[in-house]
Amino acid sequence: MENNKCELIAAVDLPTLDAAREFLEKLDKATPYVKIGPRLYAMGGAAFISEIVKKGYSLFLDLKLHDIPNTVASAVEPLSEMGLWALTIHTSGGHEMMSRSVAMRDKRGSRMNLFGITVLTSLGGDLWSEVHPGSDLNRSLEARALAAERAGLDGIVCSPLDLSLLRGKAEKLARVVPGIRRTRASTEDQTRVATAKEAAEAGASYIVVGRPILEAADPISEVRSILKEISGVQ
Repeated sequence: MENNKCELIAAVDLPTLDAAREFLEKLDKATPYVKIGPRLYAMGGAAFISEIVKKGYSLFLDLKLHDIPNTVASAVEPLSEMGLWALTIHTSGGHEMMSRSVAMRDKRGSRMNLFGITVLTSLGGDLWSEVHPGSDLNRSLEARALAAERAGLDGIVCSPLDLSLLRGKAEKLARVVPGIRRTRASTEDQTRVATAKEAAEAGASYIVVGRPILEAADPISEVRSILKEISGVQ
């Protein structure tokens, strides 16, 4: 995967299939990359995936698969055949889980990208320490990125604030960056955030933007504004 510039992935985190369909029609591939998560997948399943792919979008299915290696690989098998542009698995599942997922994807002859979730953008400070007592977040993040590279993943998903830490490490992997806001201030459930321009300048290959687009008075103008903001960043 070559990433010479930062691209925009629109996160279609909407409550209903019809709302998602309406948004995709309006978007009209202003950015070809779109993401859906567990809710819309649970509601629409493989049929909804096919519907989006047939519209010409590059679909990123963000399921964050995390289980024993055989279970995740067995899920990757049918997902590899749905025409997805990318799928997420969780790096904390370990090297074997990741490498077997890659092997299954390759066995099916799929071009689907596999991206590894490193640390959720909502998880920092006390919340991290609560479930990882005695573990340093930065060291864990670096170790997970390196494990993802060894396993053959195509990219990692990380906070924009983690990009500087990973500079020079796991360089084969694309950087997929959520937690993008119009300003740094955030009182929402994502705490490790940055602006689109900051993330692009820090080395993001793709930025994932949801709320700033979906909550905008004119979502399509917001998409175009973000694309313009990151277009001059090399």
